Amino acid sequence: MQPDLHALAQAIPEWGRELGLAEVRIAAADLTQEEAGLQAWLDAGMHGQMNYMASHGMKRARPAELVPGTLRVISARLDYLPQGASPDWRATERQRQADPGAAVVSVYARGRDYHKVLRARLQRLAERIAQETGPFGYRAFTDSAPVLEVALAGHAGLGWRGKHTLLLNRQAGSMFFLGEIYTDLPLPVDAPVDAHCGACHSCIDACPTQAIVGPYRLDARRCISYLTIELKDSIPEELRPLIGNRVYGCDDCQLVCPWNKFAQRAVLPDFEVRNGLDGAGLIELFAWSEEEFNRRLEGSPIRRIGHECWLRNIAVALGNAAAAGHSQAAIVTALQARIDHPSAMVREHVEWALAQCR
Repeated sequence: MQPDLHALAQAIPEWGRELGLAEVRIAAADLTQEEAGLQAWLDAGMHGQMNYMASHGMKRARPAELVPGTLRVISARLDYLPQGASPDWRATERQRQADPGAAVVSVYARGRDYHKVLRARLQRLAERIAQETGPFGYRAFTDSAPVLEVALAGHAGLGWRGKHTLLLNRQAGSMFFLGEIYTDLPLPVDAPVDAHCGACHSCIDACPTQAIVGPYRLDARRCISYLTIELKDSIPEELRPLIGNRVYGCDDCQLVCPWNKFAQRAVLPDFEVRNGLDGAGLIELFAWSEEEFNRRLEGSPIRRIGHECWLRNIAVALGNAAAAGHSQAAIVTALQARIDHPSAMVREHVEWALAQCR
């Protein structure tokens, strides 16, 4: 007996909400119109060292090539702004950025690794669907495969691509994760929504490194999130002063976006702040040994960059704090403790930071 696909498509969003997903919608598996833009972005080298962006060719824009038989994509979003965030959380974040000695970690990374949290819920959603349909073809993804998640979410009607390239939603801003279930079920699809950025260019103006080189066009090689997370080599010297005290990721384009006044608090406790990462100081975090880094950040997305890049990032922030005249004596002491670090990259960034103290 064939399942009632229309009834199923209506039930899936409700099942998603029962699992903590903020919203679930369905898109066709056709991203043909995205291919030219993706290829141009790759040809311009704007993906930097993220070779995985190019290694799968156009599979990223062709779901049925990545997972043969795919007809539809069930796209979901999961809110991550912690319940404990202050009512005016954007102002609080700006205050931390203005404190040279504060270590600023992107909001999404202060709690548990979202990959595991979201993927587990997508898997449970697929299992719930199977209870109605019997076995069916599917694969769940959470930023772990060549998937154009923003484009798919846009096609599904979860929001529209903002000028900073993130997905925006009228009821939730952009403080959420995206995940997908590729499926061979020929479900009815949802309609996309109109874009609502208008003439606003606040995100472009706010980017510290001018990585948003034009509306809807990001040069990852200049993006602080790329520089502090994806880049495995030395951070270009000309960009180091622009990083300020951001040690893992960057939320600047989201902090200024008017739509984020509607950002929704997470319903899951997984994204509550761990290890005091919403109030930690640079010197404190720079003192973590590799063992302490691994132990404290177990289950955190930060752990994947490794202790070496962690120290690299914080050294840059310490140099910027010293250049701003903040606690130079304490910063020099902290940096000198790492001057003979086994990593040449760490030593280079420590030496650069010390040079900012003079």
